[in-house]
Amino acid sequence: MMKHAWDNYRRYAWGTNELKPVSRTGHSSTLFGSIQGATIVDALDSLYIMELYEDFDVATEWVEKSLDFNMNTEVSVFEVNIRFVGGLLSAYYLSGKEVFARKAIELGEKLLPAFKTPTGIPWALLNLKSGVGRNWPWASGGSSILAEYGTLHLEFMHLHFLSGNPLFKEKVMAIRKVLSRLDKPQGLYPNYLNPNSGQWGQHHVSVGGLGDSFYEYLLKAWIMSDKTDEEARTLYYDALQAIESSLVRRSAGGLTYIAEWKGGLLEHKMGHLACFAGGMIALGADGAPAALGADGAPRDATGRHMELAAEITRTCHESYARTTLKLGPEAFRFDGGVEAVATRQNEKYYILRPEVIETYLYLWRLTHDPKYRDWGWEAVMALEQHCRVEAGFSGVRDVYASTANHDDVQQSFYLAETLKYLYLLFSDDDHLPFDHWVFNTEAHPLPIIRRPHPPTPNPAP
Repeated sequence: MMKHAWDNYRRYAWGTNELKPVSRTGHSSTLFGSIQGATIVDALDSLYIMELYEDFDVATEWVEKSLDFNMNTEVSVFEVNIRFVGGLLSAYYLSGKEVFARKAIELGEKLLPAFKTPTGIPWALLNLKSGVGRNWPWASGGSSILAEYGTLHLEFMHLHFLSGNPLFKEKVMAIRKVLSRLDKPQGLYPNYLNPNSGQWGQHHVSVGGLGDSFYEYLLKAWIMSDKTDEEARTLYYDALQAIESSLVRRSAGGLTYIAEWKGGLLEHKMGHLACFAGGMIALGADGAPAALGADGAPRDATGRHMELAAEITRTCHESYARTTLKLGPEAFRFDGGVEAVATRQNEKYYILRPEVIETYLYLWRLTHDPKYRDWGWEAVMALEQHCRVEAGFSGVRDVYASTANHDDVQQSFYLAETLKYLYLLFSDDDHLPFDHWVFNTEAHPLPIIRRPHPPTPNPAP
């Protein structure tokens, strides 16, 4: 599958951001401005991990000669960080090739002006040449978005270690200071925060889009620090407790899901993006602080978290199983008599997303229950049957339709995340073991930082 996706990208879209596999041309997203090569950078570590070294060398040569950040263009700070910075860092740590570290640091430095706000909460959008930033026009009252400013920590800490530049660490630690002093409604973090006033925007809380990877990065910051970043640990488990109390619900049919919270009212909807949470909760289960039961006796927090993770994973699997194409919708609801089914046309699409498969990988590695590999194989079969076209893989517009209507985009994250997580699901546990590596939210593995410095890269044979 990786070869089919990569070879067709090379044939029809080389050097552009993504492939349009039906049209057989390049596709450029506005998220990256004029920066090109998103699929190349996103796929680097997948190619290396899958031992496709010749393809990796071709990609490396393109990065050396053609990857350019010196342009007058506006980019999404979040997307460029997780895909380009994360992809370059991971390629460096896996291969030892200095070009990747150099390019990652160069791009990281170009992103630093995004933090020039009264609070230090970065802008969503940044012009790489002028250093002028702004927020998405649709975001509540000019706010920055929780998942965007909260998903810089892992990459910026590695940029700090590789470059020695203290600014990378200072900028992301300053974000925590702002969040620590804010009142959190019911312990929850609203998705919108104004970078000028330092106040929350509208009270919308989601573990799916707009919120998701903020929580993931709290846990992973603690793990990546070799479990020395106690502040991150406390923030994560406190946030998870609030999510459990306020958002986790069980349907009449016995499915556990994570609802969204809008100004005190629950919307009984779960996004595909929120399905990463099963894996996150499982990954954090063994560090869960002991809680006392009503009788004052200590409860098994690890067991409870693993149970919650497994229940959420089952619900996300059901969202796939209840469709015609056996691929999950963008969002699914628990109201009006439906459970784990999309009821709105604009929520029925599937764009090759990885979150459900990501969670299968974590649950497989942490439990070795064979059903997670079985469920992963169901996804492989559905991808092959409905998303594979002659010149690559495409998303589909309606997972409940009897035949696939292709959207004609092979997302860069399909090669970075979906296929990597599938590959690792069927690999041995010592292939990128969790006690040495932490995956950024784009599935780029970053080494755990053991004191006094991160591990030395491991060059290709």
